[in-house]
Amino acid sequence: MNPPLSSPDRRTFLKHSLQIAGGTALMGLPVFGHAETHTATTYTVQDIINIILKEVKIDAIPDTIDTIKYGKMDTIVTGIISTMFPTVAIIEQAVKLKANLIIVHEPTFYSGLDRTEKLKDNEVMKQKKALLDEHGIVIWRFHDYSHMMKPDMILEGFNKKMGWKNGTETDPIIHIPTTDLRSLVQQLKKKLSISHVRVMGDLSQSCRNIALLPGAWGVDKHVEYVEKYKPDVILVGEQVEWETTEYFRDGRYMGLKTSMIILGHAVSEEPGMELFAPWLRPKVPGLTVTHIATGDPYTWL
Repeated sequence: MNPPLSSPDRRTFLKHSLQIAGGTALMGLPVFGHAETHTATTYTVQDIINIILKEVKIDAIPDTIDTIKYGKMDTIVTGIISTMFPTVAIIEQAVKLKANLIIVHEPTFYSGLDRTEKLKDNEVMKQKKALLDEHGIVIWRFHDYSHMMKPDMILEGFNKKMGWKNGTETDPIIHIPTTDLRSLVQQLKKKLSISHVRVMGDLSQSCRNIALLPGAWGVDKHVEYVEKYKPDVILVGEQVEWETTEYFRDGRYMGLKTSMIILGHAVSEEPGMELFAPWLRPKVPGLTVTHIATGDPYTWL
């Protein structure tokens, strides 16, 4: 998700924004003490949430955005879909698979906090809600907890996809066999099954040390990693063009050695949600857990 333009860290933004919102986004806050009454093959949505939160082994995150975004917590779950964004296309596929719980990493209703007041009469919003209502679909967000896991599930998913080793808290940089930037781009496209990336840098540059910041961390974090760790390449999901892009434009002109590869938000974090599906399956016997990739929303001509 996107932090505000002046925010140095998206989690700080989330906490601050939720406080401003007066806690309105907490309506679906997971209930840790909810009693599990399911049999081996029957679960409510709240049961599933409780199982996940127990397994991540993280203390409750205050003001988390990991809440039910649509539907009722006592709904009996018929199947689970994991994905990045609950697009209408994803909802339709869930219906075909007879799955009524969609676990997403990012917002459902087009804003970081899923605030819908300004869209209550919007036709896109009304039709999406009507589709959810018609099929009894519940949407729960798994964002904060996934990033707080050790290792971060989203980073781990990406690195497993690439065959890379995770960084550490003291050295978050990923060290890969030396290659050139052009070849690194080709590896990314092949292993992530994407057709394009955007690059700022010399394609013949030698690459060994990689800073991985999928999603939308913002210019402050991008610059911090470049200055502190001096990687050969920084991999980002997305960036604000008049912030990070212009920093790199000027920096490269004045001799900055770090190149930047822009993957796209959805495709950069999708491997983490893909990893989530097999992680969850053995914890909910009797339920089918399926990952469906949201995919790149753009057509590049």
